[in-house]
Amino acid sequence: MSAAGSDPSDRGSASDELGLPWVATPLRRTLATQHAHALLVHGPGGVGQFELALALAKGWLCEADDRPLVDRPCGRCASCKLHVAHSHPDLLVLVPEALRESLGWDLGGGEGEEAGEGGKRKPSKEIRVEAVRAAIAFATTTSARGRGKVVVVHPAERMNDVAASAFLKTLEEPAGDARFLLCSAAPDSLLPTIRSRCQQIVLPVPAAADAEAWLARQGIAQPGVLLAASGGQPQQALDFAERGIDAAAWLALPGRVAAGDAGALQGWGLAAAVDALQKICHDAAALACGGAPRYFPKERVVGAANLDALLRWSRELARVAAEAEHPWSVDLAIESLVGQGREALKTPRSWGRPREGLSLNSTE
Repeated sequence: MSAAGSDPSDRGSASDELGLPWVATPLRRTLATQHAHALLVHGPGGVGQFELALALAKGWLCEADDRPLVDRPCGRCASCKLHVAHSHPDLLVLVPEALRESLGWDLGGGEGEEAGEGGKRKPSKEIRVEAVRAAIAFATTTSARGRGKVVVVHPAERMNDVAASAFLKTLEEPAGDARFLLCSAAPDSLLPTIRSRCQQIVLPVPAAADAEAWLARQGIAQPGVLLAASGGQPQQALDFAERGIDAAAWLALPGRVAAGDAGALQGWGLAAAVDALQKICHDAAALACGGAPRYFPKERVVGAANLDALLRWSRELARVAAEAEHPWSVDLAIESLVGQGREALKTPRSWGRPREGLSLNSTE
């Protein structure tokens, strides 16, 4: 229940502000039960680990003394307003340079990167040791508003080896009243010693009905299609829509790839294109083995495909995925992968022809 004198409508205000209703329950539960100096928030990507970590930081720093911790953040106090403005003096958000703008934390120079280099080199996708050292120095200084200090690290697996080792020393001997929130979609990539020093908070994929309702509120047509396309991860489904990938384009994709139409993936970028091709390959292989597809409706999956060829295609897709951040001729790489997919999706019974009921040129 809400604290006496507080507005019950404010409950869960952090999750409401962030637009992720499934965050409300884990937020309140974590505020009520977790008091360690370091928490690791993890689960599948695209379900709100970063948003949950920010809400926890906001709750810990909230200055609404008229309500219990589980009913914070209030969204009204000076601390909460500073948080919204990304100017709270006791909060440091540590993300790779390459993610700062997309996450809305491109504040410039606050995380220990070398001044003056930003315009001369490609933004780093790693969290570097210089940034970690700056965060450690931040954590050791006195709290400006008297509520402690919070460092959010996202995604924690992006710390390189040197940075992770430097961060580990701080977790072993935490400074004063500092608390650390690590977010990760790949916790196994973290040093075991880092994981062992954190209380772990698992944020699973939300219920499909909740996720579809949220996507519908964002104006997404046929949200169930894009939710399945994302493996149940609603934030990724929203990202698809924002990049112009609608339900019709997704449903048409297996047929277009089976026809060798590399133009279906034009403008996607190599990593996104490979991810989509891997999903097509997965569902075709599942159907060929008598299983159920995951990312596409059954009627959209090419059935009775050549399983050996699918496995060869899968291995090649995995190889390219591991190198997707290296320089490539993207169009040529996608064209090659789609060509391999076309061969793999041919059926042994009618080599070179689509199975009955699947129109390779369908866009519906």
